[in-house]
Amino acid sequence: MELFYFVSLGFSLICIYSIKHEYKKWDEKNPQLSTCNQDTKNIIPGSTVPQEVDTDKEVVFTYDVSFKESDIKWASRWDTYLLMNDDQIHWFSIINSLMIVLFLSGMVAMIMMRTLYRDIANYNQLETQDEAQEETGWKLVHGDVFRAPTYSGLLCVYVGTGVQILGMTLVTMMFALLGFLSPSNRGGLMTAMVLLWVFMGLFAGYSSARLYKMLKGTEWKRITLKTAFMFPGILFSVFFVLNAIIWGEKSSGAVPFGTMFALVCLWFGISVPLVFVGSYLGFKKPAIEDPVKTNKIPRQIPEQTWYMKPIFSILIGGILPFGAVFIELFFILTSIWLNQFYYIFGFLFIVLVILIITCAEIAIVLCYFQLCSEDYHWWWRAYLTAGSSALYLFLYSVFYFFTKLEITKLVSGILYFGYMLIASYAFFVLTGTIGFCACFWFVRKIYSSVKID
Repeated sequence: MELFYFVSLGFSLICIYSIKHEYKKWDEKNPQLSTCNQDTKNIIPGSTVPQEVDTDKEVVFTYDVSFKESDIKWASRWDTYLLMNDDQIHWFSIINSLMIVLFLSGMVAMIMMRTLYRDIANYNQLETQDEAQEETGWKLVHGDVFRAPTYSGLLCVYVGTGVQILGMTLVTMMFALLGFLSPSNRGGLMTAMVLLWVFMGLFAGYSSARLYKMLKGTEWKRITLKTAFMFPGILFSVFFVLNAIIWGEKSSGAVPFGTMFALVCLWFGISVPLVFVGSYLGFKKPAIEDPVKTNKIPRQIPEQTWYMKPIFSILIGGILPFGAVFIELFFILTSIWLNQFYYIFGFLFIVLVILIITCAEIAIVLCYFQLCSEDYHWWWRAYLTAGSSALYLFLYSVFYFFTKLEITKLVSGILYFGYMLIASYAFFVLTGTIGFCACFWFVRKIYSSVKID
C-alpha cells in the first residue's frame, strides 16, 4: 500500500513525497498528525517508492494545495480549455455541408425556375383537358392533393411537437452564441433547453390546432392532449427507466427524485396549460383555405416505378441531411460520452441552418417527383423523407459505440443506446417537421399558381 504526499498546481496533482504518517488516535473532526508541520522526519524526498503498511490499520492520505493569483479575468478563465485545435476539421464539415446545400439548391432552382415555371405557363395557356394530360402529371392530381391523409390527427401532433423542438433549438443556439451558456455553469445548457421546451408548448398547440382545423378535424381536445403528452410522455418514460437502472447500480449519476418531481411539475404546471392555450388560439382563427377544391371521389394512383416507391424514396431522402451534419455529430458524441469540451456553438449554429435548408430542399425535390408521377399521398411521405435522417443518426451511434467507446458492462450499453434512442427520436420529429412544412408551402404555392377550371 502506498502513501503519497500531493502538491496541487492549478488543476493537476503532482506526486512529490511518500510519507508514513504517525498519529495517536484518529479523530475525523479534529485530526492530529505528528508528521505534519515537520521538516524532514520520516519523509523520503523525491521518491514514489511504495511503503508497506499493516492492512489492519487506517491509512491516511494528505495533500497540500498551492494557490497562485492569476491575471486572467474571470470571464476568460475557460478560454484555455475551450480553445479548439481542430478548426480545420470543422471548416471541412461546413464546406462539405455547403456543397450538399448548393447541389440541392441547384435542383430546387431548376424545378422552380425552369420546369415548374414552364409547366405553369403551359397549363394556363391550354384550352382543353386532353392537352393538359400530355404534359407532366402534377396538375392532374389537383383534385386530390389536399385530401386529408390517413392518421391526420397524429400528423398534426407530430408537426406541433416538431415546431416546439425547432423553437427550443433555435433559441438555445441564440443564447449560446451570445455567451449566456458558459461551461462553468454545469447543467446550464440542459436547464435552458428544458425551460425553453416548456414555454414553446404554446407554439406546439397553436401549430397542431391550425393544421388540424385545415384538415377539417373535429376532435380538437384529443389532438391537444396528444400534443401535450405523447412526445414528452415517451421521452419521460424511457428516461425514467434508464434512471431507475442507474439507481439500481447505486451510481451518483442518477437524477435525484426531487429533480424528477420538478420536471413533472414543469410539464404539467406550465407546458400542458400553454399547449391548451395555443390550441385554443389556433382553433379560434379561421381555417386555412385550400387553393384548389378537393374531389369527392379519390383519383386512382397509377403504378409507380421502383425508385418512386415510398420506402426507397424515404430512405434516400434521409441520406443528404445526415451527410450535412455527421462530421459535427462526431464531436458532439465525443463531448457527451468521452467527457470532452464542446463550446463551438458558432459552427453548430451554421450546421443547424444547413440542416434546416437541406431537409427542406430534399423534401421539396422528392415531393415534386412524387406529384409528377401522379401520387398525391405526399403528407406523410414529406414528413418521413426528411425524418428518415434520424435512422442514419441511430445507425451512426451504433457504429460509434463499437469503434470509439470501450464499454463492456451491460448496464452502460443499455444507457448509451437508451439515450441515443431518445436523441434520434427527437431528431426525427425535428427534421420531419422541417421537411413537411417546406412541402406544405411548396404544394400550396404551385397549385395556387395555376388556373383550375
